Amino acid sequence: MCELLAMSANVPTDICFSFSGLMQRGGNTGPHKDGWGITFYEGKGCRSFKDPLPSSQSPIAELVTNYPIKSEAVICHIRQANSGGISLENTHPFTRQMWGRNWTYAHNGQLKNVQGELPVQLHFPVGATDSEHAFCWILDQLHFKFADKEPTATVLFTFIAKLSVKINALGVFNVNITNGQYLFAYCANNLHWITRRAPFGKARLIDAEVVINFTEETTESDVVTVIATQPLTNNESWHKMTKGQWHLFCLGESIASGQEVLMAES
Repeated sequence: MCELLAMSANVPTDICFSFSGLMQRGGNTGPHKDGWGITFYEGKGCRSFKDPLPSSQSPIAELVTNYPIKSEAVICHIRQANSGGISLENTHPFTRQMWGRNWTYAHNGQLKNVQGELPVQLHFPVGATDSEHAFCWILDQLHFKFADKEPTATVLFTFIAKLSVKINALGVFNVNITNGQYLFAYCANNLHWITRRAPFGKARLIDAEVVINFTEETTESDVVTVIATQPLTNNESWHKMTKGQWHLFCLGESIASGQEVLMAES
């Protein structure tokens, strides 16, 4: 299984601290050695770094750890390959354009028979993963449902939550999706989140001997939410999402949430 990491913040914020912990799980403290990727947003633009090498050994990952790129929305993924070979085109996150924005997606879990159960007509995968195929299917469904008229965020992401239930029926579908403004998180079985705001304190990574005092790095008005498959720190209280639960974050705040009935369990 892979691991996810995402961030939503109300001011441009770097994710170096969280990323430095996650990258150790890519072949050092964890088995996710089959590639990694991260996408940062700056307004409507985004920049991505990907590498099919283990993140714990990747010079590019080391660069990202030491280069404080500030963003209000970030999606990151470390991979343990199950569907599709170890290659750049199969490395998450995946980015496509829709309604004049770059959409970025990363998935944790395995899906069966996605090509048969989720046929695509407009958006076709570049690589060979079940994950990218599911993303293309979601984009197809958004086009068929809303065409060229983007709905409100709540309507849009509530619909994506319902699509996530259908995809999850094919296996396990934990997912993070963002268009740079909103960040959507859906939990099939394992996803955690934490919102940091004043008064800030110290945080200690689980996977590296690193402690940060957020009081020295933030202002009193900063709000930063981090979503991860597993908690990255061992001295903070993370929220564990329940099966079928989803949250929609914007500028660090959860602005909508819901609980969908998983089809596989109904």
